[in-house]
Amino acid sequence: MKSQTLGKSTSKVEVLNIDVHGLWLFAKGKEYFLAYGDFPWFKDARVSDILNVELHHEFHLHWPSLDIDLDLNSLEDLSETPLVYN
Repeated sequence: MKSQTLGKSTSKVEVLNIDVHGLWLFAKGKEYFLAYGDFPWFKDARVSDILNVELHHEFHLHWPSLDIDLDLNSLEDLSETPLVYN
């Protein structure tokens, strides 16, 4: 007899850790580090707001309570898509 997985995974995106340097995000099987220097919007945010992240359309990260939207592709190579304006 084989065990069958019931239902489907509901955790396509998860915040793994938050510390003084930034946050670690797990999305679609990959881990990303979002440093506060590159993503300053998270630095003073409440933990509950950072943990409230959603993945839409398999590539669009959305933090509803912070009004932050990021594309997973932009996290692959920050030099290709600068997120901070000087």
